[in-house]
Amino acid sequence: MRTEIHIGLFDLFIFLGVFQGILISWFFIKNSNNSRRANRYQGILLFLLSVSIFEELLNNTGYIVRFLAITNYSEPSNFAFAPLVYLYIRSSLYPKKKEHIWGHFVISAFWLVYMVFQFIQPNEVKYNSYIGTKHPDWGYLDVIEKISDDPIGIRYHINELTAVHFTIYMTAGIVLLLKKFKSLNQNVFTTGNELLVVMRNTMFHFVMIMVIFLATKLYYGMGSDIGGYLIAAYISFMIFATSYQILNRSAFFDHPQSFLNFPMPKYQKSTLSEHNKEMILSKIKLEMEGRKYFTNNLASLSGLAKQINESSHHVSQVINELLNMNFFELLAKYRVEEAKRIILADKGKRITIEELAEQVGYNSKSAFNNAFKKLTSQTPSEFRENCQIN
Repeated sequence: MRTEIHIGLFDLFIFLGVFQGILISWFFIKNSNNSRRANRYQGILLFLLSVSIFEELLNNTGYIVRFLAITNYSEPSNFAFAPLVYLYIRSSLYPKKKEHIWGHFVISAFWLVYMVFQFIQPNEVKYNSYIGTKHPDWGYLDVIEKISDDPIGIRYHINELTAVHFTIYMTAGIVLLLKKFKSLNQNVFTTGNELLVVMRNTMFHFVMIMVIFLATKLYYGMGSDIGGYLIAAYISFMIFATSYQILNRSAFFDHPQSFLNFPMPKYQKSTLSEHNKEMILSKIKLEMEGRKYFTNNLASLSGLAKQINESSHHVSQVINELLNMNFFELLAKYRVEEAKRIILADKGKRITIEELAEQVGYNSKSAFNNAFKKLTSQTPSEFRENCQIN
């Protein structure tokens, strides 16, 4: 077996993309729940994309020869990417709509089971499979397969099947997106609705991946794997762009932080009973909803705790454990909901965005816009415009 290793600049680019993709996929999945299903689908999608381009990296650099046991490990993912994109689009556009997701992954699950025939092959067979796509001029090893790695011949058509599967789901996603544009009376190319812009751009990127895949397969032949490297580089670019968006919109920089802080177990010594937690939660809701404490532009955790006559530590614990958010997220939630109520009641557009921000407790228009956009995927102006349309 030949074991040459070649590492180029693009290989390093893809490697960093793999590392970054796996890292941010964890945060998407971690911050998903029934109301944020889109985060879950996006996180799983990023993870599968990352581990798939890692296999391409191993193949391209030659390292796969040292790990022949995992050759073609990402193949079942070919039939998971498109369903995840579709589910991400659908759950983003219709977050309250119930979904039956498992049927979308039947083919991927079947392919994973079918891959057992590939995984049990001797290393010589896996080596021949590798050089067949990357280095056909190296010469194959003599080996006799006791059991075929493709007993019913479907893996031979993996590229064609992937193309058909991807096209069906991308078409369904595009139709879904176009219907949403039409229902909101928005133009695909000129819309200012941020959610629609994000969904449109997402669809564009995955259509581009499909174009690269088809173009390289048609030019070099279906048996060639040259396009995989271009796709891996493109996916790495998408991962870096996603990371930039996450950091650019993060609330991390809105408050004093220290790079020396490490995650520590919270409230491990708390003596609060479940009954006391519920009692404190009721007092928090009364203060927020009844007295609208959140409209105070100097609102703080200690201030809220003082208002309800509880310790800041206990108030923080209740918000974190029972509401699954921190104080600043809770504050933003109430302020944005109040702003939405005011906008819906103010159909004449008499109130300015600056006045609206001040009414709900913000000291600056930019902070208000950022919070509103983070929770609704729209700016206050876009939300008001859509209310007028509807």
